[in-house]
Amino acid sequence: AALNYRFIDQAMQQQVDPPVKACVTDAARALQTIRSKAREWNLDPKRVGATGGSAGACTSLWLALHNDLADRHSSDPIARQSTRLTCAAVSGAQTSLDPKELREWMPNAEYGGHAFGFAAEGRTRLEEFELLIPNRDKVLPWIKEYSPIELVTRDDPPIYLDFPSQKTPPVVGQKE
Repeated sequence: AALNYRFIDQAMQQQVDPPVKACVTDAARALQTIRSKAREWNLDPKRVGATGGSAGACTSLWLALHNDLADRHSSDPIARQSTRLTCAAVSGAQTSLDPKELREWMPNAEYGGHAFGFAAEGRTRLEEFELLIPNRDKVLPWIKEYSPIELVTRDDPPIYLDFPSQKTPPVVGQKE
């Protein structure tokens, strides 16, 4: 099943702070809904994986790597369901949203500023990224919360990462 979640621009209009939170929490709630309907839909709730490309890949990784958000004591039966995946297979994922880390890996990186609210009409991804860099310390708790690489632990499920547009090995300084 495909999942439609709030995009960054919708989250900004709704003043979700940070905007990336809307994407991942929408996906977590959808996963909980699927598990709550497992019997009705003839699904095994212990065997749920996710896939996606780009933002959907980052979201899938976040779900696979983040601690379970289930609230076992909630009066809401959906909120009691697990948000952990049993696997993820993603394409073109953002493994980090940290501008410092990204620039160390790829000196020309320019993706991520919009995730933390630096998008605006007419502003380019590079301009958003250039605003994120001096504000990094201010949003560092969010970077740690929403960057998949920050969430990796020994108990994580299997992950498959594919970067199909990368036809040659990456070279520092080349376009990401």
